[in-house]
Amino acid sequence: MSTLLLSHKACLDHVTPPGHPERPDRLRAVEEALSHERFQFLVRDQAPEGDLDLVTLCHNEHYVTELRHIAPTSGQVYIDGDTSMSPGTWEAVMRGVGGAVAATEAVMNGEHRNAFVAVRPPGHHAEIGKPMGFCFFDNVAIAARHAQRKYGIKRAAIVDFDVHHGNGTQDIFWSDPTVMYCSTHQMPLFPGTGAKSERGDHDTIVNAPLASEDGGPEFRIAFENLILPQLEKFSPELLIISAGFDAHYRDPLASLNLRAEDYAWVTRKLMDLADKSAGGRVVSVLEGGYDLQGLKESVTAHVGALMGA
Repeated sequence: MSTLLLSHKACLDHVTPPGHPERPDRLRAVEEALSHERFQFLVRDQAPEGDLDLVTLCHNEHYVTELRHIAPTSGQVYIDGDTSMSPGTWEAVMRGVGGAVAATEAVMNGEHRNAFVAVRPPGHHAEIGKPMGFCFFDNVAIAARHAQRKYGIKRAAIVDFDVHHGNGTQDIFWSDPTVMYCSTHQMPLFPGTGAKSERGDHDTIVNAPLASEDGGPEFRIAFENLILPQLEKFSPELLIISAGFDAHYRDPLASLNLRAEDYAWVTRKLMDLADKSAGGRVVSVLEGGYDLQGLKESVTAHVGALMGA
């Protein structure tokens, strides 16, 4: 079966201030990487715009309404020191929601084996009622909730290998026994969450923090010894990946030392796990990754692995 790629040019229209790492060139780098002939068999489609009733599966209505209200028609609106909105932000954010949900539906319906959603801005820092860390709505969390609501999924898992801990995803599912959230991330680092002791109300939060300058060996040990065994016990029916590539050694926002082959390795491991309990169903959604060359290398490895390379 095929791998689906969903993206949309509107995600280029979310403009950040000069010098900001979360810039449109990130998506152009992904597009360039996936234009190589090795990806000629990717099935490509447009990420649709999501609906607000999807967003409120994970975010409270007051927050969603207020964010829509402050979205500018010109200039920049600064929400915090890291997070701002431009006239193109709202559609970009809603394409991220729609892309994650459409990819999940395509995989759940058996149309594609797995999917990669190349959208920006990222989402995993957005809490139930608060944007932060470049993020507005939590795409992977919304996709998991939608799969539960529409397809009756009893156990969904979200695996996050972005270098920054997905505090938003953890916040949303802290008290939910039906969704397991697993994360490797550098610690200490923004946003300051993600200690091993943070395990949720039902022991379904699995944090495996890494230290500055850790690389592939430590990353693989964290998965082999902690994350993969917990996922196997949980036996998810759907696996969603928060695919951040800012743990790459070239990335300017952190100091882990992963390489492209580490992303290929973890992708294959997660696919093997999904084959056991989820019918191979994997949906991957882009999060971070701020060095353009590192992003190209990492996405090439990750999507290549999803395609079975």
